[in-house]
Amino acid sequence: MNARRIILAGGSGFLGHVLRNHFLKQGCDVVVLTRSPRQINGNGRECFWDGRTIGEWTRELDGADVLINLAGRSVDCRYTARNRRLMLDSRVDSTRVLGEAVARCVNPPKVWLNSSTATIYKHNFGAAWDESGEIGATPEAKDEFSVQIAKAWEQALDATPTPRTRKVALRMAMVFGHGRNSVFPMLCRLARCGLGGHMGSGRQYVSWIHEADLCRAIDWIVEHEDISGPVNLSAPNPVTNREMMASVRELCHAPFGLPAAEWMLEVGALFLRTETELIIKSRRVVPGRLLSSGFQFQFPHLRETMTNLRG
Repeated sequence: MNARRIILAGGSGFLGHVLRNHFLKQGCDVVVLTRSPRQINGNGRECFWDGRTIGEWTRELDGADVLINLAGRSVDCRYTARNRRLMLDSRVDSTRVLGEAVARCVNPPKVWLNSSTATIYKHNFGAAWDESGEIGATPEAKDEFSVQIAKAWEQALDATPTPRTRKVALRMAMVFGHGRNSVFPMLCRLARCGLGGHMGSGRQYVSWIHEADLCRAIDWIVEHEDISGPVNLSAPNPVTNREMMASVRELCHAPFGLPAAEWMLEVGALFLRTETELIIKSRRVVPGRLLSSGFQFQFPHLRETMTNLRG
């Protein structure tokens, strides 16, 4: 990866910082497209973009090796009409305008990795879904809008012809890491406060990936030119919510954890300005294409992932 130019669109959040540091350690020229660029030393470059319109930022794409789009308004909010529009538009508009910019390049990026989500698959308690899994919403999971977003996101990626740029939709699971917006520190805080019991039925599956394996998987996809289309970024061993919370309690030496019934989650979500779909949907996803191409995970199991992150 040395001397490659990496473009991180919308790269100012948790995952953006993880990937920026990863590529900088490899000696890459990292350019972050952001609405709030800063003058920084030794940590790559930041360039203004609004995520909607063509501008000076498009020059950075010409001659770049890798484009990674992470842009999108956080889904950790109440799904009001305004927030729904912001969540949808921020994903579709950024993907659309990147497609326009890539199409205009004299020397376009060799590969374009665009964020997507494992939420695109149906609520599932049966056999785990690989990339051929069933796509769609389930009323029980209250996920109709989230699936709508995911489908529109991937359709926007497919819409612009980019014959010289390979395109990959990164169907990401929950990313465990140290960052402020990572779920791992939040789960540990709940456990230490005695609130680390299972959530809802506890039967719903959680798919996840260690931040280090996320970076390694992205390297793998970039280097393997035969990989295109949707790719599940998840560890190969999803667990139930009950199992996950038991592991968190064990890690934090919490002797007990109060469970939260679904009605309690609804009340809590109202006060925290979020939605219960993020918790109650069963996401049982496995990385079929990564495994079949020979990728090996450093952290295939949740307990070793948490132990590693605890340090």
